[in-house]
Amino acid sequence: MDKNTDFLRQAIELAYQNSEAGGRPFGAVIVKDGEVIATGVNQILSSNDPTAHAELQAIRAASQQLNSANLAGCTVFASGHPCPMCLAAMRMAGIQTVIYAYSNEAAEPFGLSTAAIYADLAKPFAEQTMQIRHVPLRLENRPDLYPYWKSQA
Repeated sequence: MDKNTDFLRQAIELAYQNSEAGGRPFGAVIVKDGEVIATGVNQILSSNDPTAHAELQAIRAASQQLNSANLAGCTVFASGHPCPMCLAAMRMAGIQTVIYAYSNEAAEPFGLSTAAIYADLAKPFAEQTMQIRHVPLRLENRPDLYPYWKSQA
């Protein structure tokens, strides 16, 4: 068995353990240089936090472990197909490789698929189910926000 398979098995086992503890069946393992640096399980039900996905929990733990928001060089192993929020967070963190075991198709009969969200996000803003509007408001008594931030660095 190769290392990737072992790490993926660990993510799936975390999902089983979380399910047995009353949580949703998702687990994630983050690996850097062949070593596990963080794990996470889905905590939506226990925390009432819709962002408490296994991958995000693992990203938060990995960032603390590495003392950095930059997780370049890390690989995420996930029990299920990461949702768009998790994939976006992985990209923002610099993660370039994600390996998952269960597809959205396998999750669909159980109400766990995010395929509909992916499809909606692929549409132009005006056609998405969420109303998204750009209002270019600026505060008249303050300098422009982004240049101001840059000048503070």
